[in-house]
Amino acid sequence: MFLSIIINARAGEIMYKDKIILTPKEILEKEFKIDARGYRMQEVDKFLDLIIGDYNEFISTIDRLEEEKEQLLNDIMRLKQEIRNVKTNLEVVKGKGEREVTNVDIMRRISQLEKYVYGIKNDE
Repeated sequence: MFLSIIINARAGEIMYKDKIILTPKEILEKEFKIDARGYRMQEVDKFLDLIIGDYNEFISTIDRLEEEKEQLLNDIMRLKQEIRNVKTNLEVVKGKGEREVTNVDIMRRISQLEKYVYGIKNDE
């Protein structure tokens, strides 16, 4: 499961499609309206909630990708070992197969010839 990543070339930002609402540039450039007593607390709280949501999404995405990476690395190691085993077995079969098949074939031919030769001499 790979994430779709959109690259915004203008700002040089990377956003995870449909998951992350804010970009670092948006956070940096966010301006709050000032009340008589300072910033509007509700507006700041809403914005900080979005930031917290983004960070939580980043953390869960990173954790999920780390787990997936570990699983994939384990699969790669297992498959590489299987390939090594198959190659080794194939070399052994090729090497032994040629010699054994040739030897077995020769022994069968000799045996058949002996039966034929001795069988004819015994019948006469």
